Amino acid sequence: MTTTVSQGSIYDILRKSDRQRISDGEIAPVLPGAIAQRTLVLVWPQLGDFDSLEYAWWIQRERDRLAELDIDVRAVGIGDRQSGEVFCNFTGFPTDRLWMDSTGALHRELGLYEGLTTNWPVLSSSQQAWLNLMLMCAGIASPGTLAEVLRGYTGDRKAPQLIGDEDTIETNLLPPLKGKFFGAAGGSGFQRPFELATVRLRNMVEVLSKWSQYVPDASYMTQRGGTFLFEVGGEAVYEYRDRGILGFAENMANPLEFLSVLD
Repeated sequence: MTTTVSQGSIYDILRKSDRQRISDGEIAPVLPGAIAQRTLVLVWPQLGDFDSLEYAWWIQRERDRLAELDIDVRAVGIGDRQSGEVFCNFTGFPTDRLWMDSTGALHRELGLYEGLTTNWPVLSSSQQAWLNLMLMCAGIASPGTLAEVLRGYTGDRKAPQLIGDEDTIETNLLPPLKGKFFGAAGGSGFQRPFELATVRLRNMVEVLSKWSQYVPDASYMTQRGGTFLFEVGGEAVYEYRDRGILGFAENMANPLEFLSVLD
């Protein structure tokens, strides 16, 4: 279920929202006084969701660009403080820029897509979420998911290269792989075959190895997130609302392409 919320209301909702901050455990405003020209608010699904991990990876990759544009990044994810701590430790996302919402209440207040919410009477709430999530992974009520999974394997010449040729990626499932390994499948300067799939495999192994820490309550796994960019004072610059798994950006080949509206 998704409800429509006006741009002005979105900023007001975020400005009035207090959630637990990871850095100190305090209940603090998600949007305190402005400290930059612009504020990028990322409302993430469960922190054990692959979308959250992948989005954080892109934020870290583009942190210099974000700094150049004087953008303060703030994120709210579903989970508890322990979820946030393991998430930040793995992704490098700053703990003082991440807040937790244990039930996804903020997501619903913002009218974000709840995902497939079919009621299966014989199952518990967490079991229902698991089944609905698996159906979404199969593309049901999750447009674009299967195509995006396939893109991770086939590569994408319209997307940037993800792993430097001399960089090493470790999945703890495969032997450590240097970026030039993927070049053997087609070259460099773009997303090579299996490159994105390997990044996603690394994320999957991380989450499954610490599942109870990342996902303390599985009831909210289908909830999707959103991206909101504001100028100082609350003027809306950009908004995107997720409609399915592996659909956290308008352009998944370059998730932060929307920053071009500031050029």
